[in-house]
Amino acid sequence: MAELRLGPLLRYADGSSATVWVETSRPCTAEVRCADGSGGEARTFQIAGHHYALVPVTGLTAGTTTSYDVHLDGTRVWPPPDSGFPPSVIRAPREDDEVRVCFGSCRWAAPPADEPDPVGPDALDTLAVRMAADPEGERPDVLLLLGDQVYADETSPATQRWLAARRDLGDPPGSQVADYEEYTHLYYESWLDPEVRWLLSTVPSCMIFDDHDVIDDWNTSAAWVEDMRATPWWRERLLSGLMSYWVHQHLGNLSPAELAADPLYAAVRELPDGTDELRAFASRADVDPASVRWSYRRDFGRTRLVMVDSRAARVLDEENRAMLDPGEDRWLREQVLDAGAYDHLLIGTSLPWLLPHLVHDAEAWSAALCRGDRGARWARFGEDLRRGADLEHWAAFPASFAALAELIAKVGSGAGAPATVLVLSGDVHHAYVAEASWPSGAGPDARVLQLTCSPVHNAVPRAIRVAFRFGWSAAARVLGRRFLRHGRCAPAPVKWRRTGGPWFGNQLMTLTLKGRSARLRLEQARGEGVLRTVEESQLSSS
Repeated sequence: MAELRLGPLLRYADGSSATVWVETSRPCTAEVRCADGSGGEARTFQIAGHHYALVPVTGLTAGTTTSYDVHLDGTRVWPPPDSGFPPSVIRAPREDDEVRVCFGSCRWAAPPADEPDPVGPDALDTLAVRMAADPEGERPDVLLLLGDQVYADETSPATQRWLAARRDLGDPPGSQVADYEEYTHLYYESWLDPEVRWLLSTVPSCMIFDDHDVIDDWNTSAAWVEDMRATPWWRERLLSGLMSYWVHQHLGNLSPAELAADPLYAAVRELPDGTDELRAFASRADVDPASVRWSYRRDFGRTRLVMVDSRAARVLDEENRAMLDPGEDRWLREQVLDAGAYDHLLIGTSLPWLLPHLVHDAEAWSAALCRGDRGARWARFGEDLRRGADLEHWAAFPASFAALAELIAKVGSGAGAPATVLVLSGDVHHAYVAEASWPSGAGPDARVLQLTCSPVHNAVPRAIRVAFRFGWSAAARVLGRRFLRHGRCAPAPVKWRRTGGPWFGNQLMTLTLKGRSARLRLEQARGEGVLRTVEESQLSSS
């Protein structure tokens, strides 16, 4: 009999349809049966000995909420008979509904319940406990996970014990994951957490990778890539990372129409074993990143989310360095230059666009050094600094930083401009709000904010707290200007000021969007289902 190994994850949901992702123990037909009579089924497909299905659910009615069960070959496997959680539900939104968008990034898997948590309560666990205690209370309409859903290079003690039983950890890559099977273990550890499992079964989710989903500083520079390609275990690690991301995260980001048009998805479903097909796709993504698009768009009524790949889409040649390759840049512009189509634009990018000023200036300086603007010796120093200090955000791609500023100004101006343009990011292990402004007469009508929220569940060393607090200070601005002068860097085309934070802890931000109104709330996990509100503000009014 087929068993449910992982999931269900409710991924996509609109007013009439949804998708539900599962992993099963053997080939079977996975079926979702909703209490209102809607539902759907799909045969599993096979990747590296694992069996998955993304079940399309049709027949939903906008404005309703229905509970659902999962059946494998006709046998009910979800919810489990001993579940202490409320039923998993699918909510089909109406076009004009209020939308709650909850987001964050950087989540180490929570340890088992009988072990102490070295980094404090998990914000996702805490959200799930609060929701389960009050099923009719407030809940997100979508959960945005903005990178580092799993940590391939920083494994837990439990995972290291599992790896040690499989291979010699004295051989590279040691306690890091090495192949597809080991990646699946990371997802089991993270998504079989009972609270998170129920949460992901009942709240739709959108995901994008960041570096730790593969390795720290992934795609920092051309020199970094060259060094990694000379490392014997790297190719298997990268291909396995991309393959497992496609299966576990990327597929669920797509709408039913996009899935129906996806040739790779069709191929792996038609083959008895889709492993070779998916591996060939991952190889193409490695050799020619511009041939693959991980970015995607989702519309929630009058709110548009454009999730941007700021890792794999990079151009790393120092003379043409860009955060997005030309095709990706054109795609982004096509998604956002649609006047009147939405009231709020959310640009999801794992890496912040607007950083503390000192960090921004240091990244722009290092980019100039690495480009050779101050000679070969400084170029070598710049590369060492870039890798050692993780200077590889949007500011480290000055042309791309400026291009995004220009695009946001264009999108936010004139008739049909949205009320807000909100850049949602994580990565930096703290939270803050920064507001952008342009020179007089050049700025948009929309309010433009950088909203950064991280971590969901991770360590925040004291040094990070001190560094980022200092990074916003007046003294840091003076130091940053010296860096820019030495690098002969052009001034940034946009200015910004911090309007909230920095906040440190395991936390989540929630946007509540209705008409042209937008509200923001930041909550920090205190355990036992307590998320303490530390900031609440009105970003725009109707």
